[in-house]
Amino acid sequence: MRTWMQEFETYAQQLLDEAKVPGAAIGVARYGKMLYSKTFGYRDRERELPLSMDTVFGIASITKSFTCVAIMQLQEAGKLSIHDPVVMYLPEFRAGDQELSTRITIHHFMTHTPGMAPLPFLDGAMKRSMEQDPAIIGTEAETDLLGLPYLDTYEQVMEAIAGFDGKPLGEPGTAFSYNNDAYGLLGAIIERVSGKTYEEYVAEHILQPLGMTRTVFDVEALADQDDVTVLYTNKKIEGVDQVIAAPFWHDAPAMRAAGFLKSTVNDLLAYLEVFRTGGDSGAANVLSADSVAQMLSPHARCDGYRYYGYGLMVSPAFPDGQLIEHGGSLKGISSHIFAVPDKGLTGVVLINVDGVAVRELVVGLLNTIASRPANEPLYPVVRYEMTEEQLSEYAGSYESKEWTKALIEKREGELYLEVDSLSYPLIPTDKDSFLFKRRDSFVWIDFFRSPEGQIERMSYSLRQLLKTGAN
Repeated sequence: MRTWMQEFETYAQQLLDEAKVPGAAIGVARYGKMLYSKTFGYRDRERELPLSMDTVFGIASITKSFTCVAIMQLQEAGKLSIHDPVVMYLPEFRAGDQELSTRITIHHFMTHTPGMAPLPFLDGAMKRSMEQDPAIIGTEAETDLLGLPYLDTYEQVMEAIAGFDGKPLGEPGTAFSYNNDAYGLLGAIIERVSGKTYEEYVAEHILQPLGMTRTVFDVEALADQDDVTVLYTNKKIEGVDQVIAAPFWHDAPAMRAAGFLKSTVNDLLAYLEVFRTGGDSGAANVLSADSVAQMLSPHARCDGYRYYGYGLMVSPAFPDGQLIEHGGSLKGISSHIFAVPDKGLTGVVLINVDGVAVRELVVGLLNTIASRPANEPLYPVVRYEMTEEQLSEYAGSYESKEWTKALIEKREGELYLEVDSLSYPLIPTDKDSFLFKRRDSFVWIDFFRSPEGQIERMSYSLRQLLKTGAN
């Protein structure tokens, strides 16, 4: 009889092969003790150098949870309140009109609910490093960069946001839309309140107490730089999609709080103990139980299954108990962490190429541990009946200033999502809510109406896109 590990590894190998993944490192702990560890491929494919649980990968947006731990620590120290207005610490901050700006709080930044539409400024913050990256040359990203300002400081980011002419999504707290720019500015708040740089604060108050010696913002700061992955990316060469070595790390000094830590499986498993134990993680109590509980509260609805806490996503209805998770993606990076405290489980998946369905690996892992088929859907899909007239309301083109475009088409009595040159049939699950299946995942899409009842926005990839035309 096959073990759950064998079932998972068969599933994982197929997914990794499909995505042409050069290397992956996966670790799962139960009650703080390693339950399963496995590497696939190489940290350097060309030289066939092996991976380990101490190999340093980029973790991208998993950094956001570290930023929120820092904010909660400063609240515990009495130096701020998460319900303080952002302008109390960043008086030059403006998003929309001045009156609206004063109602945006730190909590809204932490939950992606400041009401700001998706912004294009992360690439401006990364522009200097992207311009030096040979892998960018000849791509659409190179063209997009030309129109962006250099955003090297927090002040320049705030100036760019103040000059953004996009209409706000709504009142602060009413609309969830993933926002890297807001998270970048949480770094500015941490600096002004603590008197230290963001990077210094995180190192001294989180990484060092938890013994995370191989977690850094700059790999050159590592004492041992040998066990560090090479980055890879997908690039079309002479019309053929290829995975190429692209070892140049992108950086954004003004947005490091949004996603620029590098770490390892072992270090992240140590970090996840904070959340698995509710703050009672032995000698290194970096957060109180109350602060951990606030971070893991379902503050903002992401989709029909998941909510956003502070820097982490929470799924209260996950079959094995509350699921805590967050992923990350940048060039050369596909990452995911998770914890299921009711089962004592924590886990990390790190991959050295972008664009991998890394959350499917996590779901496959959790399914097989629980003796379910690796590709079994986590939640039942119940179809909601709609008339042809109702379906027609949603058809149209949608886009955001963050380079995302989507088309909703009605064909033969069904709706289809057209995005990234792919087409997916949509399954209605409620009024204004739909699912589509991508590989083994069901992905949620919500539509949002104006006060007059007209469809004006849709959610895709955790962002809200504005309806720009009928179809």
